[in-house]
Amino acid sequence: MAEFNLDVLAVGDVVTDAFIKLLDNEAKVEESKSGPRLSMPFATKVPFDHAQIIPAVGNAANAAAAFAKLGLNSGLVSNIGSDKGGREILAALHHSKIDSRFVHINHGRASNYHYVLWYKEERTILIKHEEYDYHWPRFRISDLPKWIYFSSISKNAMAYHDQLSQWLDSHRPIKLAFQPGTFQIEAGTQRLKSIYARTEILAVNKEEAAEISGGDKNNIHQLFDKLHKLGPRTVVISDGHRGAYASDGSNRYKMPIYPDPKPPLERTGAGDSFTSTFVAAIMRGADIQTALLWAPINSMSVVQKVGAQEGLLNARQIDHFLRLAPRSYHPERMN
Repeated sequence: MAEFNLDVLAVGDVVTDAFIKLLDNEAKVEESKSGPRLSMPFATKVPFDHAQIIPAVGNAANAAAAFAKLGLNSGLVSNIGSDKGGREILAALHHSKIDSRFVHINHGRASNYHYVLWYKEERTILIKHEEYDYHWPRFRISDLPKWIYFSSISKNAMAYHDQLSQWLDSHRPIKLAFQPGTFQIEAGTQRLKSIYARTEILAVNKEEAAEISGGDKNNIHQLFDKLHKLGPRTVVISDGHRGAYASDGSNRYKMPIYPDPKPPLERTGAGDSFTSTFVAAIMRGADIQTALLWAPINSMSVVQKVGAQEGLLNARQIDHFLRLAPRSYHPERMN
């Protein structure tokens, strides 16, 4: 591959998702004290509708695919095994026009493989992160990206965060977007203090915002205040069907979802597509209000397809949906 300066490098674990479509009458959702639970017959054979295998997904890979679709020079920093799954991941990245030079092949190891129990339009994902020897790659000047998009990574890779933080400190012009994953949130803000302090754009959902900040999840202004204090210049908080919120520290906006043309088929990747599209719009020179107009459209499209990437749109297609948007579809300034 020819040398060129990348617009963005997405950083995080890459996986293969095996979707298993459950039959509506062979499972159910039951309420419990800890929240809704997927219930299925135990110790018997359970029929299912079909299975579908999708390689090269996960938060960072989904973002890399969205960036490439939106016309940015996009690459991925990740780890795979030397197995068939790893080869399929590399092939899928190549197909999506994602630079895979910084995907490290761990010889003798398996690639990440997750099972997605797809029930109606929702999914429950069985996850297992393989233990790799994480090391931040070395870059030539010609390989340096303008942005790093950092997302979910194994709990076994905490030292990797330190390496990234030190590298960012020595490359101050490079901007950081951070979409923390489960283990990163559990690690706490003190452990990742340098990452939060370096972040240009922080993207989380409302529950994650409350967990990270210790704030009241029903008080968006408080969540913004606490998250900005950690260092991020721009904070984006998504809230499912209720839309999303964004703040640059001075201006705050509320954004509704884009109307679904038909009921969602499957919701995997809705959050990834929203966040990566928001960040991509900013990378392309948009302001926060324009980025908020773009992001929900890609989420709307993604949930109409299976998996996190098939429904991703390019800029022309997003503009098309913007022209069709109802008058109510616009960011509203928050008091």
